[in-house]
Amino acid sequence: MTEREFEKIVAENKGTIYTVCYMFSNDSAEVADLFQETLINLWRGSGTFRGDSALNSWIWKVALNTCITFDRKKKRGITTEPLSMNIDLFDDADQDNRQVAILRERISKLGPFDRAIVLLWLENLSYDEIGQIVGITPGNVSVRLVRIREQLKKMQ
Repeated sequence: MTEREFEKIVAENKGTIYTVCYMFSNDSAEVADLFQETLINLWRGSGTFRGDSALNSWIWKVALNTCITFDRKKKRGITTEPLSMNIDLFDDADQDNRQVAILRERISKLGPFDRAIVLLWLENLSYDEIGQIVGITPGNVSVRLVRIREQLKKMQ
């Protein structure tokens, strides 16, 4: 993959990457780090993408795996050096919406795997696509979503 092709893919999918990163952190600097780490992992893995799944599914999977790995490192106390970016990833008009903020807060309390499933579901991916990305059957996706919804309802 050429650099120009990669830039085009990133431009077309930056919203997806940002959404995943945003769901794994409340801190804008950390989201920026996750975004950049995801881009690095996409670039490194671009040569191994075989096209067995849709490009968008592969990007979701790389972004989720990057964020889950980062989350695990953070819990083990491994620190990272913050990087400076000249963009504001949190500049989003929807953030002012109280319901969105409450939902985001509740989703952030879920475990990484459940958070990933909800995030994919909120992006209107089919159960088949969600299952392919996270590595479970579509039926299991359905069951997990029912349980996750119940968890979210009980949270305050």
